[in-house]
Amino acid sequence: MSVDVVSPPRADSGASAGVPQLSIISPAYNERANIRPLVAAVAAAMGGTRWELIVVDDDSPDGTAEEVFAIAGEGYPVRCIRRIGRRGLASAVVEGALAANAAVIAVIDADLQHDEKLLPAMLALIAAGDSDLVVGSRHVDGGGVGDWSKDRQAMSSFATWCANLALGTGISDPMSGFFAIRRDVFHASVHDLSQQGYKILLDIISSAPHALRITEIPYVFRNRVEGESKVDLMIMLEFLFLLIEKVTRGLIPPRFVLFSAVGGIGLVAHVAVLQALKSFGSTFLVAQTAATAVAMTLNYVINNSVTYRSQRLRGRRFVIGYFIFCLVCSIGTLANIGVADLVLADEGNWALAGVAGALMSAVFNFGVATQFVWSQRRRPRRPRVRRSPVAQ
Repeated sequence: MSVDVVSPPRADSGASAGVPQLSIISPAYNERANIRPLVAAVAAAMGGTRWELIVVDDDSPDGTAEEVFAIAGEGYPVRCIRRIGRRGLASAVVEGALAANAAVIAVIDADLQHDEKLLPAMLALIAAGDSDLVVGSRHVDGGGVGDWSKDRQAMSSFATWCANLALGTGISDPMSGFFAIRRDVFHASVHDLSQQGYKILLDIISSAPHALRITEIPYVFRNRVEGESKVDLMIMLEFLFLLIEKVTRGLIPPRFVLFSAVGGIGLVAHVAVLQALKSFGSTFLVAQTAATAVAMTLNYVINNSVTYRSQRLRGRRFVIGYFIFCLVCSIGTLANIGVADLVLADEGNWALAGVAGALMSAVFNFGVATQFVWSQRRRPRRPRVRRSPVAQ
Protein backbone atom coordinates (compact mmCIF):
# COMPACT_ATOMS: atom_id res chain seq x y z
CA MET A 1 0.00 0.00 0.00
CA SER A 2 1.14 3.55 -0.65
CA VAL A 3 1.24 6.08 2.19
CA ASP A 4 1.69 9.82 1.71
CA VAL A 5 2.02 12.57 4.30
CA VAL A 6 0.63 15.90 3.13
CA SER A 7 -0.45 19.31 4.34
CA PRO A 8 -4.26 19.63 4.32
CA PRO A 9 -5.89 21.48 1.37
CA ARG A 10 -9.28 23.16 1.31
CA ALA A 11 -12.38 21.17 0.42
CA ASP A 12 -14.53 21.88 -2.65
CA SER A 13 -18.17 22.20 -1.62
CA GLY A 14 -19.72 21.39 -5.01
CA ALA A 15 -22.18 18.44 -4.93
CA SER A 16 -25.73 17.57 -5.89
CA ALA A 17 -28.36 19.31 -3.75
CA GLY A 18 -29.59 17.56 -0.66
CA VAL A 19 -27.01 14.77 -0.63
CA PRO A 20 -24.40 15.01 2.15
CA GLN A 21 -20.83 15.05 0.92
CA LEU A 22 -19.50 13.70 4.19
CA SER A 23 -21.06 11.32 6.72
CA ILE A 24 -19.36 11.72 10.10
CA ILE A 25 -19.62 8.75 12.47
CA SER A 26 -19.15 9.43 16.18
CA PRO A 27 -19.38 6.46 18.59
CA ALA A 28 -20.45 7.57 22.04
CA TYR A 29 -21.00 6.34 25.57
CA ASN A 30 -21.83 8.80 28.36
CA GLU A 31 -20.89 11.81 26.23
CA ARG A 32 -24.01 13.96 26.73
CA ALA A 33 -22.00 17.01 27.81
CA ASN A 34 -19.86 16.83 24.67
CA ILE A 35 -22.53 16.30 22.01
CA ARG A 36 -23.72 19.90 21.60
CA PRO A 37 -20.16 21.34 21.50
CA LEU A 38 -19.24 18.62 18.97
CA VAL A 39 -22.15 19.50 16.67
CA ALA A 40 -21.32 23.22 16.90
CA ALA A 41 -17.63 22.56 16.16
CA VAL A 42 -18.40 20.32 13.18
CA ALA A 43 -20.90 22.82 11.77
CA ALA A 44 -18.33 25.63 12.01
CA ALA A 45 -15.59 23.51 10.45
CA MET A 46 -17.65 22.24 7.51
CA GLY A 47 -18.84 25.68 6.39
CA GLY A 48 -20.80 25.31 3.14
CA THR A 49 -19.99 21.62 2.72
CA ARG A 50 -23.02 19.40 3.23
CA TRP A 51 -22.57 16.91 6.02
CA GLU A 52 -24.40 14.61 8.41
CA LEU A 53 -23.37 13.47 11.87
CA ILE A 54 -24.37 9.99 12.96
CA VAL A 55 -23.93 9.45 16.70
CA VAL A 56 -23.91 5.75 17.63
CA ASP A 57 -24.84 5.58 21.29
CA ASP A 58 -24.42 2.40 23.33
CA ASP A 59 -27.48 3.12 25.47
CA SER A 60 -25.70 5.68 27.65
CA PRO A 61 -27.36 6.17 31.05
CA ASP A 62 -26.46 9.88 31.03
CA GLY A 63 -28.96 10.72 28.27
CA THR A 64 -26.58 11.02 25.32
CA ALA A 65 -29.20 9.76 22.85
CA GLU A 66 -31.84 12.18 24.17
CA GLU A 67 -29.41 15.07 23.65
CA VAL A 68 -28.82 14.00 20.04
CA PHE A 69 -32.57 13.80 19.41
CA ALA A 70 -33.04 17.27 20.88
CA ILE A 71 -30.31 18.77 18.67
CA ALA A 72 -31.75 17.04 15.59
CA GLY A 73 -35.09 18.62 16.43
CA GLU A 74 -33.44 22.02 16.13
CA GLY A 75 -32.70 21.39 12.47
CA TYR A 76 -29.12 20.14 12.55
CA PRO A 77 -28.22 17.22 10.20
CA VAL A 78 -27.73 14.88 13.12
CA ARG A 79 -28.97 11.32 13.60
CA CYS A 80 -28.69 8.85 16.46
CA ILE A 81 -28.37 5.09 16.33
CA ARG A 82 -29.17 3.85 19.82
CA ARG A 83 -27.87 0.34 20.48
CA ILE A 84 -29.42 -1.84 23.15
CA GLY A 85 -27.42 -4.79 24.50
CA ARG A 86 -24.42 -4.10 22.27
CA ARG A 87 -21.20 -2.34 23.22
CA GLY A 88 -17.86 -1.45 21.66
CA LEU A 89 -16.34 1.30 19.56
CA ALA A 90 -15.44 -0.83 16.53
CA SER A 91 -18.90 -2.33 16.10
CA ALA A 92 -20.45 1.11 16.69
CA VAL A 93 -18.39 2.58 13.86
CA VAL A 94 -19.43 -0.27 11.56
CA GLU A 95 -23.13 0.23 12.28
CA GLY A 96 -22.84 3.97 11.82
CA ALA A 97 -20.92 3.62 8.56
CA LEU A 98 -23.49 1.19 7.17
CA ALA A 99 -26.16 3.84 7.77
CA ALA A 100 -24.15 6.62 6.07
CA ASN A 101 -25.59 8.44 3.04
CA ALA A 102 -22.44 10.18 1.77
CA ALA A 103 -19.83 8.69 -0.56
CA VAL A 104 -17.15 9.55 2.00
CA ILE A 105 -17.26 8.50 5.66
CA ALA A 106 -15.29 10.08 8.51
CA VAL A 107 -14.84 8.77 12.04
CA ILE A 108 -14.35 11.16 14.95
CA ASP A 109 -14.59 10.70 18.71
CA ALA A 110 -17.43 12.41 20.55
CA ASP A 111 -15.11 13.67 23.30
CA LEU A 112 -13.69 16.60 21.22
CA GLN A 113 -10.13 15.25 21.35
CA HIS A 114 -9.90 15.00 17.55
CA ASP A 115 -9.48 18.11 15.39
CA GLU A 116 -12.76 18.57 13.51
CA LYS A 117 -11.20 21.41 11.48
CA LEU A 118 -9.39 18.75 9.42
CA LEU A 119 -12.63 17.13 8.22
CA PRO A 120 -12.92 19.31 5.07
CA ALA A 121 -9.28 18.56 4.23
CA MET A 122 -9.85 14.82 4.62
CA LEU A 123 -12.86 15.06 2.32
CA ALA A 124 -10.90 17.05 -0.26
CA LEU A 125 -8.04 14.56 -0.34
CA ILE A 126 -10.40 11.65 -1.02
CA ALA A 127 -12.48 13.65 -3.50
CA ALA A 128 -9.30 14.39 -5.46
CA GLY A 129 -9.17 10.69 -6.31
CA ASP A 130 -5.66 9.91 -5.08
CA SER A 131 -6.57 8.45 -1.66
CA ASP A 132 -8.87 5.69 -0.45
CA LEU A 133 -8.20 6.46 3.20
CA VAL A 134 -7.01 9.61 4.99
CA VAL A 135 -5.67 9.15 8.52
CA GLY A 136 -5.27 11.85 11.15
CA SER A 137 -1.83 11.06 12.59
CA ARG A 138 -0.33 12.12 15.90
CA HIS A 139 3.10 10.82 14.93
CA VAL A 140 4.09 12.77 11.79
CA ASP A 141 5.62 16.26 11.67
CA GLY A 142 3.04 18.72 12.98
CA GLY A 143 1.17 16.12 15.00
CA GLY A 144 1.25 15.45 18.73
CA VAL A 145 -0.28 13.62 21.67
CA GLY A 146 -0.93 16.54 24.02
CA ASP A 147 -0.14 15.91 27.66
CA TRP A 148 -0.11 12.10 27.57
CA SER A 149 1.80 10.45 30.37
CA LYS A 150 5.05 8.66 29.56
CA ASP A 151 3.35 5.33 30.26
CA ARG A 152 0.58 6.04 27.75
CA GLN A 153 3.08 7.22 25.14
CA ALA A 154 5.12 4.06 25.65
CA MET A 155 2.01 1.88 25.34
CA SER A 156 1.01 3.64 22.12
CA SER A 157 4.51 3.30 20.64
CA PHE A 158 4.60 -0.40 21.51
CA ALA A 159 1.17 -0.95 19.94
CA THR A 160 2.24 0.87 16.76
CA TRP A 161 5.41 -1.24 16.54
CA CYS A 162 3.42 -4.46 17.02
CA ALA A 163 0.86 -3.49 14.38
CA ASN A 164 3.43 -2.62 11.76
CA LEU A 165 5.50 -5.70 12.54
CA ALA A 166 2.58 -8.13 12.46
CA LEU A 167 0.43 -6.62 9.72
CA GLY A 168 2.75 -4.29 7.81
CA THR A 169 0.37 -1.34 7.76
CA GLY A 170 3.18 1.05 6.87
CA ILE A 171 1.56 4.05 8.55
CA SER A 172 2.80 6.08 11.49
CA ASP A 173 -0.41 5.92 13.56
CA PRO A 174 -2.39 2.69 12.99
CA MET A 175 -3.96 3.25 16.42
CA SER A 176 -5.66 6.47 15.27
CA GLY A 177 -9.40 6.73 15.72
CA PHE A 178 -9.65 9.79 13.45
CA PHE A 179 -9.87 9.07 9.73
CA ALA A 180 -11.94 9.31 6.55
CA ILE A 181 -12.56 6.59 3.98
CA ARG A 182 -14.43 6.09 0.74
CA ARG A 183 -17.74 4.39 1.46
CA ASP A 184 -17.28 1.79 -1.29
CA VAL A 185 -13.85 0.87 0.11
CA PHE A 186 -15.34 0.42 3.57
CA HIS A 187 -18.13 -1.78 2.21
CA ALA A 188 -15.58 -3.95 0.41
CA SER A 189 -13.99 -4.78 3.78
CA VAL A 190 -16.97 -4.86 6.11
CA HIS A 191 -17.67 -8.60 6.02
CA ASP A 192 -14.12 -9.41 7.14
CA LEU A 193 -13.96 -6.93 10.02
CA SER A 194 -13.48 -8.30 13.54
CA GLN A 195 -15.61 -5.52 15.10
CA GLN A 196 -13.95 -6.25 18.45
CA GLY A 197 -12.35 -3.62 20.65
CA TYR A 198 -11.41 -0.05 19.78
CA LYS A 199 -8.88 -0.19 16.93
CA ILE A 200 -11.24 -0.06 13.96
CA LEU A 201 -8.71 1.63 11.63
CA LEU A 202 -6.25 -1.25 11.99
CA ASP A 203 -9.11 -3.68 11.43
CA ILE A 204 -10.13 -1.92 8.20
CA ILE A 205 -6.59 -1.72 6.78
CA SER A 206 -5.81 -5.37 7.52
CA SER A 207 -9.18 -6.55 6.14
CA ALA A 208 -9.08 -4.64 2.84
CA PRO A 209 -9.23 -6.94 -0.22
CA HIS A 210 -6.57 -4.83 -1.97
CA ALA A 211 -3.76 -2.45 -1.01
CA LEU A 212 -5.23 0.89 0.03
CA ARG A 213 -3.92 4.28 -1.03
CA ILE A 214 -3.42 5.99 2.33
CA THR A 215 -2.63 9.61 3.09
CA GLU A 216 -1.67 10.83 6.58
CA ILE A 217 -2.22 14.37 7.79
CA PRO A 218 -0.98 15.69 11.15
CA TYR A 219 -3.16 16.64 14.08
CA VAL A 220 -2.58 17.28 17.77
CA PHE A 221 -4.59 15.15 20.17
CA ARG A 222 -6.53 17.41 22.54
CA ASN A 223 -7.14 17.02 26.25
CA ARG A 224 -10.57 15.83 27.32
CA VAL A 225 -12.69 18.56 28.93
CA GLU A 226 -15.93 16.72 29.82
CA GLY A 227 -16.59 13.09 30.71
CA GLU A 228 -14.21 10.26 31.51
CA SER A 229 -11.57 8.56 29.36
CA LYS A 230 -12.39 5.04 28.12
CA VAL A 231 -8.71 4.06 27.92
CA ASP A 232 -7.82 1.11 30.17
CA LEU A 233 -5.84 -2.13 30.17
CA MET A 234 -8.64 -3.96 28.37
CA ILE A 235 -8.18 -1.77 25.29
CA MET A 236 -4.56 -2.94 25.05
CA LEU A 237 -5.61 -6.57 25.52
CA GLU A 238 -8.30 -6.25 22.85
CA PHE A 239 -5.71 -4.77 20.51
CA LEU A 240 -3.39 -7.74 21.04
CA PHE A 241 -6.24 -10.17 20.43
CA LEU A 242 -7.16 -8.30 17.24
CA LEU A 243 -3.58 -8.83 16.04
CA ILE A 244 -3.88 -12.55 16.82
CA GLU A 245 -7.11 -12.82 14.85
CA LYS A 246 -5.71 -10.96 11.83
CA VAL A 247 -2.37 -12.78 11.79
CA THR A 248 -4.13 -16.17 12.00
CA ARG A 249 -6.79 -15.01 9.49
CA GLY A 250 -9.56 -15.68 11.99
CA LEU A 251 -8.58 -19.26 12.75
CA ILE A 252 -8.11 -18.40 16.43
CA PRO A 253 -10.93 -16.25 17.87
CA PRO A 254 -9.49 -13.59 20.22
CA ARG A 255 -12.13 -14.31 22.83
CA PHE A 256 -11.10 -17.96 22.92
CA VAL A 257 -7.51 -16.92 23.63
CA LEU A 258 -8.64 -14.81 26.55
CA PHE A 259 -11.05 -17.50 27.80
CA SER A 260 -8.17 -20.01 27.78
CA ALA A 261 -5.86 -17.57 29.58
CA VAL A 262 -8.48 -17.13 32.29
CA GLY A 263 -8.69 -20.92 32.51
CA GLY A 264 -4.94 -20.93 33.18
CA ILE A 265 -5.46 -18.49 36.06
CA GLY A 266 -8.14 -20.81 37.43
CA LEU A 267 -5.75 -23.75 37.22
CA VAL A 268 -3.13 -21.89 39.25
CA ALA A 269 -5.78 -21.00 41.84
CA HIS A 270 -6.93 -24.63 41.93
CA VAL A 271 -3.44 -25.96 42.66
CA ALA A 272 -2.80 -23.24 45.28
CA VAL A 273 -6.00 -24.01 47.21
CA LEU A 274 -5.37 -27.75 46.94
CA GLN A 275 -1.87 -27.42 48.41
CA ALA A 276 -3.00 -25.01 51.10
CA LEU A 277 -5.76 -27.32 52.35
CA LYS A 278 -3.39 -30.29 52.19
CA SER A 279 -0.97 -28.45 54.49
CA PHE A 280 -3.84 -27.98 56.96
CA GLY A 281 -4.49 -31.73 57.05
CA SER A 282 -7.60 -31.77 54.86
CA THR A 283 -8.61 -34.97 53.06
CA PHE A 284 -8.05 -35.03 49.30
CA LEU A 285 -11.78 -35.20 48.52
CA VAL A 286 -12.56 -32.09 50.59
CA ALA A 287 -9.51 -30.20 49.27
CA GLN A 288 -10.24 -31.12 45.64
CA THR A 289 -13.89 -30.09 45.97
CA ALA A 290 -13.01 -26.74 47.55
CA ALA A 291 -10.26 -26.06 44.99
CA THR A 292 -12.62 -26.84 42.11
CA ALA A 293 -15.28 -24.51 43.51
CA VAL A 294 -12.75 -21.68 43.96
CA ALA A 295 -11.33 -22.14 40.44
CA MET A 296 -14.75 -22.22 38.79
CA THR A 297 -15.91 -19.16 40.72
CA LEU A 298 -12.75 -17.22 39.87
CA ASN A 299 -12.98 -18.18 36.20
CA TYR A 300 -16.62 -17.12 36.05
CA VAL A 301 -16.04 -13.74 37.69
CA ILE A 302 -13.03 -12.89 35.49
CA ASN A 303 -14.73 -14.04 32.30
CA ASN A 304 -17.83 -12.06 33.15
CA SER A 305 -15.79 -8.92 33.85
CA VAL A 306 -13.17 -9.22 31.10
CA THR A 307 -13.76 -11.83 28.40
CA TYR A 308 -17.45 -11.05 28.01
CA ARG A 309 -17.52 -7.53 29.41
CA SER A 310 -19.73 -6.29 26.55
CA GLN A 311 -22.30 -8.93 27.61
CA ARG A 312 -21.64 -8.68 31.35
CA LEU A 313 -24.25 -10.35 33.55
CA ARG A 314 -25.59 -8.51 36.57
CA GLY A 315 -28.05 -9.15 39.39
CA ARG A 316 -30.24 -12.22 39.03
CA ARG A 317 -28.76 -13.06 35.62
CA PHE A 318 -25.27 -13.13 37.21
CA VAL A 319 -26.39 -15.77 39.74
CA ILE A 320 -28.19 -17.90 37.13
CA GLY A 321 -25.21 -17.60 34.80
CA TYR A 322 -22.90 -18.81 37.57
CA PHE A 323 -24.77 -22.07 38.06
CA ILE A 324 -24.99 -22.66 34.30
CA PHE A 325 -21.26 -21.99 33.99
CA CYS A 326 -20.47 -24.52 36.73
CA LEU A 327 -22.66 -27.09 35.01
CA VAL A 328 -20.92 -26.44 31.68
CA CYS A 329 -17.47 -26.81 33.29
CA SER A 330 -18.52 -30.04 34.98
CA ILE A 331 -19.57 -31.52 31.64
CA GLY A 332 -16.36 -30.18 30.11
CA THR A 333 -14.37 -32.02 32.76
CA LEU A 334 -16.08 -35.29 31.82
CA ALA A 335 -15.25 -34.60 28.16
CA ASN A 336 -11.66 -33.90 29.19
CA ILE A 337 -11.36 -37.23 30.98
CA GLY A 338 -13.05 -39.15 28.17
CA VAL A 339 -10.85 -37.77 25.40
CA ALA A 340 -7.68 -38.11 27.49
CA ASP A 341 -8.52 -41.75 28.23
CA LEU A 342 -9.07 -42.52 24.54
CA VAL A 343 -5.80 -40.86 23.51
CA LEU A 344 -3.90 -42.64 26.29
CA ALA A 345 -5.31 -46.01 25.24
CA ASP A 346 -4.41 -45.36 21.60
CA GLU A 347 -1.04 -43.61 21.94
CA GLY A 348 0.17 -44.58 25.42
CA ASN A 349 1.52 -41.07 26.00
CA TRP A 350 0.41 -39.36 29.21
CA ALA A 351 1.49 -35.86 28.16
CA LEU A 352 -0.28 -36.08 24.80
CA ALA A 353 -3.38 -37.47 26.45
CA GLY A 354 -3.41 -34.66 29.01
CA VAL A 355 -3.03 -31.94 26.36
CA ALA A 356 -5.76 -33.49 24.20
CA GLY A 357 -8.15 -33.64 27.13
CA ALA A 358 -7.41 -30.07 28.22
CA LEU A 359 -7.90 -28.79 24.66
CA MET A 360 -11.19 -30.64 24.39
CA SER A 361 -12.56 -29.18 27.61
CA ALA A 362 -11.35 -25.67 26.70
CA VAL A 363 -13.10 -25.72 23.31
CA PHE A 364 -16.24 -27.30 24.78
CA ASN A 365 -16.45 -24.89 27.71
CA PHE A 366 -15.85 -21.87 25.48
CA GLY A 367 -18.44 -22.83 22.89
CA VAL A 368 -21.17 -23.83 25.32
CA ALA A 369 -20.55 -20.95 27.75
CA THR A 370 -20.67 -18.43 24.90
CA GLN A 371 -23.94 -19.88 23.68
CA PHE A 372 -25.76 -20.47 26.97
CA VAL A 373 -24.14 -18.27 29.65
CA TRP A 374 -23.21 -15.06 27.84
CA SER A 375 -25.58 -15.25 24.91
CA GLN A 376 -27.03 -11.84 24.02
CA ARG A 377 -30.45 -13.36 23.48
CA ARG A 378 -32.85 -12.86 26.35
CA ARG A 379 -36.01 -14.72 27.06
CA PRO A 380 -38.95 -12.40 26.36
CA ARG A 381 -40.91 -11.35 29.41
CA ARG A 382 -44.46 -12.57 29.64
CA PRO A 383 -46.86 -9.64 29.22
CA ARG A 384 -49.32 -8.73 31.94
CA VAL A 385 -52.84 -9.20 30.62
CA ARG A 386 -55.84 -7.60 32.32
CA ARG A 387 -59.28 -8.70 31.18
CA SER A 388 -62.14 -6.29 31.39
CA PRO A 389 -65.80 -6.97 30.58
CA VAL A 390 -67.10 -5.32 27.41
CA ALA A 391 -69.12 -2.24 28.23
CA GLN A 392 -72.82 -2.69 27.46
